[in-house]
Amino acid sequence: MRYLHTMVRVHDLERSLHFYCDLLGMKEVSRKEVEKGRFTLVYLAASDDFELAKEKRSPELELTYNWDPETYSGGRNFGHLAFEVENIYELCQKLKDNGIIINRPPRDGHMAFVRSPDNISIELLQKGERLPEQEPWVSMENIGTW
Repeated sequence: MRYLHTMVRVHDLERSLHFYCDLLGMKEVSRKEVEKGRFTLVYLAASDDFELAKEKRSPELELTYNWDPETYSGGRNFGHLAFEVENIYELCQKLKDNGIIINRPPRDGHMAFVRSPDNISIELLQKGERLPEQEPWVSMENIGTW
């Protein structure tokens, strides 16, 4: 068995691409417009997995954008997406500076949670050893749920 991808439905494709690509650093591997079905599929890969995803079509994140408006409930009903990051403090600051709420701050230098524009819970994990605790993260409270 081989892991292929996780699919999430998104309401605003450009806003979601900004979040996953510009802010989190993922890269677009491929895109498919299906006019008959009225949807767009965009496959993304983490930067360290990009070449593997181009070659093997995994591991990927599939963003599904339905052209006709639909209501999706939950956003957390399947759990969460997890990404290993080079520097959790720097990424959380970048996200915060771009208006993303840090639901569970990286108080321990190891783990944080944020939400995508479509309310998908995203876990961020520090690559390697946890970083030394530092402010303002140590003193930050949780916001909302993750």
